[in-house]
Amino acid sequence: MSDSVLAAIIAGTATLSASFLQLRSAALRNKGQPGTAARRKNQLQRIIFLVIVGGSAVSGFALSQWLTQGERNAQGALQKELQARIAEVSHTAGELEATRAAQRSEIETGVLRRIGGDGVAVAATVPACRAGSSVTTPVSATAASAAAHSCSEAEATPVTLCATIPASATVTEVALFSRLDDTQTPWSASRYLPGQESGQARFADKYSETAPDAGTRQVCQTFAHWDADHARVVRVLVRYSL
Repeated sequence: MSDSVLAAIIAGTATLSASFLQLRSAALRNKGQPGTAARRKNQLQRIIFLVIVGGSAVSGFALSQWLTQGERNAQGALQKELQARIAEVSHTAGELEATRAAQRSEIETGVLRRIGGDGVAVAATVPACRAGSSVTTPVSATAASAAAHSCSEAEATPVTLCATIPASATVTEVALFSRLDDTQTPWSASRYLPGQESGQARFADKYSETAPDAGTRQVCQTFAHWDADHARVVRVLVRYSL
């Protein structure tokens, strides 16, 4: 039971008690009066008492409702303020998350742009070509040794090098390099053109691309090497823009 309802009950009980005592006192005073006048006066007092009881009940109920309504209004205002604070905190958290996501995306894009400007490089070492041959006619030992080590372009096993770039990137350059494995020639002096043959080695005329997958795609270049005496180091550098 709330304090407001308890206070209304106490006030109503006090009012009824006082009314009852007044009615009892008046009845005692009317005992010495004639019967008809006394009965009428007692009936009037009972009616007044009932009116007081009804008024006390109505007043107590109205007072309790008024007090509880004030509490409900205060509780509703507090709840609305709490909901407004929660909504404000949620909105602030959403803006902060959006700002973080935007900054993260901007940073990632900047890094990808820098990588695209520098280029994505892939390299591999291609061993010397070893072609299988069968001798069907008698030949000298020197000729047989030379034939065993010789290799043609058709017998070379192609090697494909692939660089991974963002799916939304645009390829701006595919630079091709190749040098003998046992030399330290600078890469700048070892550049090839697509389809150019040099030192029994050749890159394909065009590069190929794979379909985008998980936000990335691959740019691939094929290289063929048929030198039977030396291994080669090949390098493909892919530059792109966003």
